[in-house]
Amino acid sequence: MDYADKLAITELINAWGHYRDQGKWKELRATFTHDGHISVSWFRGPFEQFVERCRASYGAGHTWARHHLFAPVIKADKDRAVAETPVIIRVRQKFQGVEVDLTSCSRFLDRVERHRDHGGGAWLIAERAAIYERDRLDPVEPSPEFDALFRAADASHYPEQYRYMAFRIAHAEGRALASVVYRDGGPETADLYARFSAWLAGGAA
Repeated sequence: MDYADKLAITELINAWGHYRDQGKWKELRATFTHDGHISVSWFRGPFEQFVERCRASYGAGHTWARHHLFAPVIKADKDRAVAETPVIIRVRQKFQGVEVDLTSCSRFLDRVERHRDHGGGAWLIAERAAIYERDRLDPVEPSPEFDALFRAADASHYPEQYRYMAFRIAHAEGRALASVVYRDGGPETADLYARFSAWLAGGAA
């Protein structure tokens, strides 16, 4: 892989974060293959459905979110690449009337394909999985109501790597977690890395 390809993949990953946070849905769709798949804490399935869910939430104004992406580590073989990108996800929303900030340290693991019949050989994301490392949830301002929320609900049964992300999704939004949530040290995560490595070496997705 030459420098131009690494730069193109890096720009693709950064563009995903920009389009997602700015609500540019047409451009966001164009970062993935037509049959792309994504796994995050609250969603696992086709990327097209993910975009629609994001658009609905964005339009309702329930949350403010930003994805702070860092330089990816990229491994490539011909028209295939695996990129791993550190990301800090920040979310602000009201939690039972209390404004809170979630900060999640995570990684995006991407399968990226070069499509030579698309835009002169454009790289597109075929699959993304978020891998969660550590997170925290804080009130925007000191709040006895926030303290009471934590006393009333026990978050300790969620895995440490995404404990407060899960707590927020379940208690602030009333949604279920995805069927699989990848985390540091989890057996599903080890299987994910093995599958991506096998794919990069020429295996099936």
